[in-house]
Amino acid sequence: MTALLAKATARALVKRPVVNSSCRDGKSFTYNSNINIAVAVAMDGGLITPDIFSVSRKFSHAQGAIMAVGASHPTVVASKDGRIGMKNQMQVNVTADHRVIYEADLASFLQSMAKIIDDPKDLTF
Repeated sequence: MTALLAKATARALVKRPVVNSSCRDGKSFTYNSNINIAVAVAMDGGLITPDIFSVSRKFSHAQGAIMAVGASHPTVVASKDGRIGMKNQMQVNVTADHRVIYEADLASFLQSMAKIIDDPKDLTF
């Protein structure tokens, strides 16, 4: 599942490249041409974050945003037609450098990612 989430994140970053930007020296902004994702892994000795460099070509530098993804859990939700049902949902938290990335850009990125995850058939090819 982690690999699919990394791929979904990379695809959402391609659609919303401003979220893949950073502030290098406190004044200038850089829109990164490569997508680099670090996946944090909990181990007995602590937390490690191996980087997956150039994810955009394979489908750390200064970071404009950091995303945390929780485990999915069954949740009661209302459907578009007003029915009540169950759906697995996960919580996604994003922290961003607001000198570079505005809240509306983050919301648009998360909406893109949700659409990709809700229709995952393209993630497995």
